[in-house]
Amino acid sequence: MPDAALVLRPSACPGLLRIVAARDGGICRIKLPGGELSALQAAVIAEVSELHAAGVVELTNRANLQVRGVRSGHETALIAMLVDAGLGPIPEAGAVDASGVLLATSADISDTSRFDAADASNTRSTTAQQAPGSISASAADDVRNVMVSPTAGRDPFALFDTRLLCVELLALLQSEARFAALSPKFALLLDGGERLARLDHPHDVWLAATQAEDGVRFVFGLAGCPPAKANANADADADAGALAAVLPSQVIELVRALLHTFLDLAAPDATRMRHLLATHPLDALLQHAQTYVDFPLSRDTSLANWQRPTPADAALRLGAHAQRVVGMLHVGGQPPLGRLSAATLRSLATLAQQHGNGTLRMTPWQSVLLPDIAADAAPAVLAEMNALGLACDPAQPITHLIACAGSTGCAKSLADTKADALLLADRLPDGVDVHLSGCPRSCAAAHCAPYTLLAAAPGIYDLYRRDSQPGFGSCVAHQLTIEQAADMLDPLAHPARSPSDA
Repeated sequence: MPDAALVLRPSACPGLLRIVAARDGGICRIKLPGGELSALQAAVIAEVSELHAAGVVELTNRANLQVRGVRSGHETALIAMLVDAGLGPIPEAGAVDASGVLLATSADISDTSRFDAADASNTRSTTAQQAPGSISASAADDVRNVMVSPTAGRDPFALFDTRLLCVELLALLQSEARFAALSPKFALLLDGGERLARLDHPHDVWLAATQAEDGVRFVFGLAGCPPAKANANADADADAGALAAVLPSQVIELVRALLHTFLDLAAPDATRMRHLLATHPLDALLQHAQTYVDFPLSRDTSLANWQRPTPADAALRLGAHAQRVVGMLHVGGQPPLGRLSAATLRSLATLAQQHGNGTLRMTPWQSVLLPDIAADAAPAVLAEMNALGLACDPAQPITHLIACAGSTGCAKSLADTKADALLLADRLPDGVDVHLSGCPRSCAAAHCAPYTLLAAAPGIYDLYRRDSQPGFGSCVAHQLTIEQAADMLDPLAHPARSPSDA
């Protein structure tokens, strides 16, 4: 166990087995399969955060959790408790239980020396036909990056229940030693067509369900987002569009082929699919991937203008909404700026046990859903979530703000973004989404927000508006206080009608 807390692969990303130092202590990131954890696991996380850290749990923009403020010397005990609760990577055999829950114990991560950083750097030189081998626990933890809808399997608008495919993809990522060479940021999106879906985070590989004449197919693309109607948040410059479509039964082999293609062709310093696309044509990548599968994998020109037919609605993460089964609802709330106290997490776990199915679903909007709530119990659950300090109404300004850890938690941040975001919430114009970032790294947002406040000094920000420019968009004002930024946001977001429009 002591070795499990050491940095085994060259990465600055925290993980369950890699505690990364920050200004407020260590950060332990817990990757949740499909964003789901049981109430019992949530209670363990709450206990761990109190015993070995600062009692603060963060929800991330990939529907994971982070324990902040891990105390020096407590790393091994913290990791052991989390892994024994089933929150670590799967064992070497890649086992899952009957319900699809990934299995692991602390014994499974006791040997983390079998695949070190040097091995990872050499894997791209192996032959394309390398047989699957074992993968270290540290590497297996890093690569389990598959995003699905928080309402997968329950959304009445979904075309396909992606939960089992998600489990199979996670098992694939953790079962072949070669995939340890993937960056901890390399990520997959599996979209079943749900209304509650995050479509503005670019992924290295994305797959989206679509209805064909003879059944459901999965269209796929690289280094972007599924093209969607009214998806104003998508970064068009990162979206290569839909390339082809495969049967649901072919999804796992397709992803395996694309991952091996990336590792075969990418330069040693290329960590993301967009880097490979900068040096290789799309058709060449598909031709290379074809060598790994026995079904056709050429580009389908009929999908050139494909768009996801069902619009996504992020507001469905808040409040109570119908599930596929009549009489059942999911109830959601958002903790201020994505942070929960241990006591609040424990209370949410209790709610899930008393009124739901005993599980919680984290969302990529840094909120939490309790699924399978009976309709007659939903008002009481909502009232309790509100009492716990969660925002359950999209009209609440705090649900339109995201902020990084800020200067209290990160040495690179130039401002206390968390405190400044709370000040901004009191003055935020209706319906305006704002991202506060303490430095250009944009840790809190994987997408380009409509408006970004980039810290220039304590309490001072430059204001950016999203447009076709890279990064945060175009800078519209420099050196603003929070009050000045709030005053500027209203006319920018709601320009006054000109006399000719009257």
